[in-house]
Amino acid sequence: MSPQKYLRYLMLPSLFGTDRTKEILQVNPTVLPQREEAKEVKISVYEYNAATIQEYGVETVAECLHCKDNEYISWINIDGLRKNDVETVCNYYGIHPLVIEDILSINQRPKMDEVDGILFCLLNMLYFNEQKKTVEAEQISIVLGKNFVLSFQEDSQRDVFNPIRTKLKLNNVKIRQRGADYLCYSLLDMIVDNYFIVMEKLSEQIELVEEEVIRNSNTRSLASINQLRKELIVLKRNFAPVRDLLNGIIRSESDLLEDRHTKYYKDVYDHIVQAADLSENYRDVIMSMQDLYINNVNLKMNEVMKVMAIVTCLMAPATVIGGIFGMNFEVIPYIHNRWGFFLAVGCMLLIPLWMLRNFRKRGWF
Repeated sequence: MSPQKYLRYLMLPSLFGTDRTKEILQVNPTVLPQREEAKEVKISVYEYNAATIQEYGVETVAECLHCKDNEYISWINIDGLRKNDVETVCNYYGIHPLVIEDILSINQRPKMDEVDGILFCLLNMLYFNEQKKTVEAEQISIVLGKNFVLSFQEDSQRDVFNPIRTKLKLNNVKIRQRGADYLCYSLLDMIVDNYFIVMEKLSEQIELVEEEVIRNSNTRSLASINQLRKELIVLKRNFAPVRDLLNGIIRSESDLLEDRHTKYYKDVYDHIVQAADLSENYRDVIMSMQDLYINNVNLKMNEVMKVMAIVTCLMAPATVIGGIFGMNFEVIPYIHNRWGFFLAVGCMLLIPLWMLRNFRKRGWF
């Protein structure tokens, strides 16, 4: 057995995950962090209409610039961000420099902007790390223009859009019959739906911790509760801004959004409101577990104090009798009697037994 598995619990900062606290809370918006250039970039292009679809990958962003001027609905998905690639694509599609800055930003708050005939959405895709038991966020930027959608992702190894890719390959599906704003809705809907998957994973951890607290409350239980509270902060930090983002889209009067698709964005808005309510419920459960942990600790302390008090009471008669017969007087009853010692010891035993019987009868233990 590896000792490192257990030695980490001897260090309280490691047990309570202070590094995770710093990662979640230490965000300074006035300092612009430098984004590292992605080592791997994957560019996939989908060009489709109701009748046909073309799907292909390209090596450089220059190969997908032709999509702007054709008759198809185009979706260009870039996994892995490099400054030159992002600037090249955005400049060709007429995207404002402030939007380019937001795409390349780090730890940006989810938001929605309308700039120069472009609708821009920035939010996070959430994943649950099974090994670390933490919620991980990946920033994604979605740009909606006339007959095209650009999506920029940080990680080239994962996303949540595979169901959309599968639907695009099918004939007579709604996404193929509608415009680019419906594709944008589909991307946002898939991101929000994945929030519920993350919350289900987190709820399983909450159930396990709750069972542990009820059965055996210890320092590790408190550490688990503390970790869950931090993960709920991540959820709350994402849910509230995404709700505002969708509300902004619903209220927008942009020509890029068809009126018939407003109800779909309202449906996503309802989902994010429900997710926010569930996160508040999770928070209430966590607070209840913390109160339960404190009550269990106090209960154990009360049990220990009760046992110690009973033992003290049972020892009191022996102490009193021993003190009386230990006084330095010349005349003490039974001091020279051959049965005096046995009588004193008998009283020391019988009186505590009688007290013990009365305590039991009164239900004190």
